[in-house]
Amino acid sequence: MISLTDSALHAVKSALERSGKEGAGFRVKAETGGCAGYKYAIGLDSQTHEGDEVIDAGDDVRVFVDSASQVLLAGMQIDFVESLEGAGFVFENPNAQSSCSCGKSFS
Repeated sequence: MISLTDSALHAVKSALERSGKEGAGFRVKAETGGCAGYKYAIGLDSQTHEGDEVIDAGDDVRVFVDSASQVLLAGMQIDFVESLEGAGFVFENPNAQSSCSCGKSFS
């Protein structure tokens, strides 16, 4: 469904450890909005919801994907990059027909 590179896995695991929320996971979803039609929304979530797909990303990291986002995000890879301009997650979504220049929204 969704995979995390080693860099993204390390970033998520660190955030989960700092949160102190036992059983929390990394929630990834597609929401209506952004400059291309949909935008990526990510964050830590302390629980799963009905219809969620729960993905074992490795190293005790779970990824939660709601049922509406599953078809839009299937096969996506998430990376975490650090550069002089800053650090952040990068999304490689095979379902995106186009994306905006910032890489945070797609259609």
